[in-house]
Amino acid sequence: MDAITLFDAKNRLSALVDQVEEGQEVTITRRGKPVARLVPIPAQGSQGRNAVEKLRALRQGIARRGEIFTWDQLKAYRDEGRR
Repeated sequence: MDAITLFDAKNRLSALVDQVEEGQEVTITRRGKPVARLVPIPAQGSQGRNAVEKLRALRQGIARRGEIFTWDQLKAYRDEGRR
């Protein structure tokens, strides 16, 4: 993890973002004390794929049991807790 002063961070923000995109973390300091950290955002695609896989497994389990859901029932499950 690299540390950089706030003054330098303002002048090199684009380069710092490039470093973070490559997976590095950067700590920003003010008067020698850490005040902020730039960290990469986890990949969003894997969460979506996991959700889709879970839904497919659920659908297959329901089909194996011979259950059938109407569109109104599915909407009710979707909207549960939204009100």
